[in-house]
Amino acid sequence: MKIHQIDTVVVGSGCAALNAADWLWHLGKRDMIMVTDGFMKGTSRNTGSDKQTYYKLSLCGQHPDSVYDMAKTLYAGGGVEGDIALAEAAGSVQCFMKLVNLGVPFPTNALGEYVGYQTDHDATKRATSAGPLTSRYMTQVLEKEVKKKKIPIWDSCMAVRVFTENNRVCALLCLEENEDKKSLFHLIFVRNIVWCTGGPSGCYYYSVYPKSQTGMSGVLLKEGVCGRNLQEWQYGLASVSFRWNVSGTYQQAIPRYISVDSSGVEREFLLEHEKADEMPGFVFLKGYQWPFDVKKAETSSLIDRLVYRETILKGRKVYMDFRRNPSNLSDFSHLLPEAYEYLKRCNALDGTPIDRLKKMNPMAIELYRNHGIDLYQEPLEIMVCAQHHNGGISVDTNWQSSVKGLYVAGEAAGTFGPYRPGGTALNSTQVGSMRAALHIMSEATSFLESGIEKEKQGLEEEEKRKWIAKAEHWIAQVHETQAKEKAGREDVMCYRERRQKKMSSIAAHMRNLEEMRRFLQDSEKEIQNFFDLVSITDERQLPVLFQTYDMLLTQSAVLSAMIVSAEVFGNRGSAMVEKTENLDEKTDGAGEKDWDKQWKIVTDWDGKTFISRLEKVKPIPPENDWFEVVWAQYREKNKGYLEKLEDNGNQSR
Repeated sequence: MKIHQIDTVVVGSGCAALNAADWLWHLGKRDMIMVTDGFMKGTSRNTGSDKQTYYKLSLCGQHPDSVYDMAKTLYAGGGVEGDIALAEAAGSVQCFMKLVNLGVPFPTNALGEYVGYQTDHDATKRATSAGPLTSRYMTQVLEKEVKKKKIPIWDSCMAVRVFTENNRVCALLCLEENEDKKSLFHLIFVRNIVWCTGGPSGCYYYSVYPKSQTGMSGVLLKEGVCGRNLQEWQYGLASVSFRWNVSGTYQQAIPRYISVDSSGVEREFLLEHEKADEMPGFVFLKGYQWPFDVKKAETSSLIDRLVYRETILKGRKVYMDFRRNPSNLSDFSHLLPEAYEYLKRCNALDGTPIDRLKKMNPMAIELYRNHGIDLYQEPLEIMVCAQHHNGGISVDTNWQSSVKGLYVAGEAAGTFGPYRPGGTALNSTQVGSMRAALHIMSEATSFLESGIEKEKQGLEEEEKRKWIAKAEHWIAQVHETQAKEKAGREDVMCYRERRQKKMSSIAAHMRNLEEMRRFLQDSEKEIQNFFDLVSITDERQLPVLFQTYDMLLTQSAVLSAMIVSAEVFGNRGSAMVEKTENLDEKTDGAGEKDWDKQWKIVTDWDGKTFISRLEKVKPIPPENDWFEVVWAQYREKNKGYLEKLEDNGNQSR
């Protein structure tokens, strides 16, 4: 095991991590590194949709907007801290314009306005897009900046454990896999960690996350870091062979939905429902009502429920077929008025679904062609998949977790609740990582810059030896258990897939309360002796072993929060709590009331299990914009920076 001392470590390689590192360097931090288990693996680089959205304050048109109005929209999603909503709204323009200046091609009109459109859960036109690959463009321009600044990147290096004491981060343990597939542990003594590992996508088998993305939230939750709204996810229709959201124009083209059984018998199953005549309109609405939503369980989200029944309950395969129109779509004038008007304005009131898709968004067709799928020639297999975690690690307005020195940004941070406007996730990656960097630079003190006295250095060495011994003991235990006889133990990959499939069947958008309770009980037992339960073939599978342990921890914490949510709220947001045999029963989203929005669910590890409870969210802070007062506070807070500016000005004269 190698020992290091580094002031700040950024964990991850996506939009949030790269932005954090770039901001830290820009603000003067040099004693830092980035750590990632695979620089090219992250969700930001490998996901998108037909028109991936970035949500920010309106910068176009006549309709008035304000930071406070945007904060109210975010807060209205429920379970959202008011001060965090205000911070995300306030930072949106600064972060958006940074991306623009770095080269992300967000479109403007002839006079330079950044045009927008309405996204889900929003009544304005704050949304914008650079196309299907918006987050990839963001990653690429930020990567260029990080590499230009020569910020050290430890690639193929997985963060596997965080050590804390007295509610303060102390050290980070990483596992490096070198070119010879040999494993080497690194123990890094740190002052600050910015944790940007993405959402815990390893929780589910049916997932639109890239296969290379697993998340690593369990590492923090087991260490006692508080979780927030872990029960809140987004689920929606996605393609299977190539993982991608089938939202937006994929649905607005109104493809034919077909189900195929094991004998190859094909059915247009949507037309078997009593609402068959309305199905083309419901499919259209899925375009911008893509996430499963209990409030829409009898309209657009009915599509998700019926796909779930065909695939999970009946074991069939479901496809979207762009080659032929639905059998009951012969007269477009019978569509919902908004669908008819939209297609009319797009000059797409005729032809087949692929014809309409070509007129509205030819890039959406090309995207699949680039991955070996020709929508002109073959149907597209789909499932209802986990797509985004709205919950995560609890953070404050500086994106600092409940442990001092440990910051969490991007999807790993739990800043949202049941609902959020589409595209807010990308804004949150940028605002959260920027605010974390700003806080680190204003509050934290570098080991190398602090001038520690000799006697304190001696105490520090003693502390180091303690953590080195703990890390070595833990590593030895892992190696010891894996060296035991493999008979009676489950292969780690089989264990992982079995648990993921169970989560997808009982704890995704359709949640079975009794099954979740039983599964959590089993999970709690397995946490205690996980490394004795599973086996790996050799040392090369150590990364998979640690990822699977993290998955178990995260699933357990998520289940704890889901059970509380089901018991208190019932159907809420993305979750319908019912027994699977009651799928045909009508629902109006009963259980979700306005008062629900005032509550978040927080989750803590008590040493043996995860405990979840309700807490009230903070309201949006009252306006505090008297210029002279804010200016004085700003000058005091940034005294050192302003003095440097003044010195530089005097020298230039």
